[in-house]
Amino acid sequence: MPKPKTYYVCNQCGAESPQWFGKCPSCGTYNSLEEEIAIQSSTDIPSRGGNNWRSQQGNTKSAKPAKPRSSLRFDQISDRQVTRWPSGYGELDRVLGGGVVPGSMVLIGGDPGIGKSTLLLQVSNELAQRYRILYVSGEESGQQVKLRASRLGVTKPLNVVSNGNGNGHEHNDTNKIEVTEVTEVTEVTEVTQIEGKFADLYVLPETDLEEILKEVESLKPNLTVIDSIQTVFFPALTSAPGSVAQVRECTAALMKVAKHEDITMLIVGHVTKEGAIAGPKVLEHLVDTVLYFEGDRFASHRLLRTVKNRFGATHEIGIFEMVEHGLREVSNPSELFLGNRDDPGPGTAIVVACEGTRPIVVELQALVSPTSYASPRRSTTGVDYNRLVQILAVLEKRVGVPMSKLDSYVASAGGLNVEEPAVDLGVAIAIVASFRDRVVDPGTVLIGEVGLGGQVRPVSQMELRLKEAAKLGFKRAIVPKGQKFPSLDIEILPVSKVIDAIIAAIPQASLEDEDLEPDEE
Repeated sequence: MPKPKTYYVCNQCGAESPQWFGKCPSCGTYNSLEEEIAIQSSTDIPSRGGNNWRSQQGNTKSAKPAKPRSSLRFDQISDRQVTRWPSGYGELDRVLGGGVVPGSMVLIGGDPGIGKSTLLLQVSNELAQRYRILYVSGEESGQQVKLRASRLGVTKPLNVVSNGNGNGHEHNDTNKIEVTEVTEVTEVTEVTQIEGKFADLYVLPETDLEEILKEVESLKPNLTVIDSIQTVFFPALTSAPGSVAQVRECTAALMKVAKHEDITMLIVGHVTKEGAIAGPKVLEHLVDTVLYFEGDRFASHRLLRTVKNRFGATHEIGIFEMVEHGLREVSNPSELFLGNRDDPGPGTAIVVACEGTRPIVVELQALVSPTSYASPRRSTTGVDYNRLVQILAVLEKRVGVPMSKLDSYVASAGGLNVEEPAVDLGVAIAIVASFRDRVVDPGTVLIGEVGLGGQVRPVSQMELRLKEAAKLGFKRAIVPKGQKFPSLDIEILPVSKVIDAIIAAIPQASLEDEDLEPDEE
């Protein structure tokens, strides 16, 4: 019997290598190569040579007329009206582009304990009111899922499909508990009618891909949740669950079923310590939508961000809040990231950031103090570090603030990441206000990008930003000069230079101040 051939696959980028290296030749990650056994296929591999095809084309007399075998023209493909399903949560519908698309694959990644399983269980319960849902749990037993569902206040009955370890189908209701014994692994009891509604949320504690596909074929659900893809394994592969080969093959098999049977798949993916989804990069290429569930473990709010969407816009965000009974939507996120406007402090500024098509009003806080070291410290929370260093250089060169002798700390309220250039003007004003120990008018918002020459540059989606500021009751907006502005109940102050914005935002700070004299050129 011939010795099986082995090769090594990087568990970070999926690159293959004929031998083991301490460092991946492709991505440079250390100790990431894992041994895989090459599967010998019994089917014949088609020849890649083009000489035979060219020789046949040379004989035009015996050549057959060209005709397609399986390909179709666009006029031969039937039109299909895609009707999205409302998930019951407007924030999730926003990041998906308007709702759940039938037959799509959605990958949701996030840190442990951030609330991925909680969100999917709540969404499954909402969709089960109208569709048949299969929740595949690879990390928890049926009893654990049922306990979490009870804690979340999921009132819809849960039907638990036994996986051969003694668990039966359970129909849970506040006034009725019914347990049905099963004799086969994939047997499903008839759906019981409770208060005129059918219980269409099924839970399957299973990690074997073949058993999951059998259950999908038997139950024929409209939507299937896989929690998580790193726990599912294909028995034909010898590698451990969660490896590159297992994740790739299991995702490809689930995608084939989703596209052929028109079943929506919601897949949970683990993340690495750097925050990227674990497994090969091809995992994100296979699915239709990639969502990241983010949040600070010390804060109650959670952000659902989309980075890839074949059915909608990217970089949209949905905001949830973790409460006693699970995740709750935040209808007005601007109030969540605004501080106390009745008692403003020195070094604060209000900006309007746009995440996709959603404007969010955020309070920026800055602290400037004399440094005790040879080189000053710079620290950011929620703001891009490189943008801060650039703004500090502009303030020292173009405005005259001695930032090279000062420590600078900038943070966004609530920990929201606001890294777009439109918040540059707010960062600059907050730093100057902290340096002069002055208070910026709490009814003023600042919108604009700061250029290296000290100019205030135009930004996109200005109308959306101003409408959000006017809706929240702000009276003034300092914006770049040269843009068109809608007619709103808010005073607009166009500026072209950073020094002009400083004078408009901090009236007490004028050019006669010793520390704000611009350099003569």
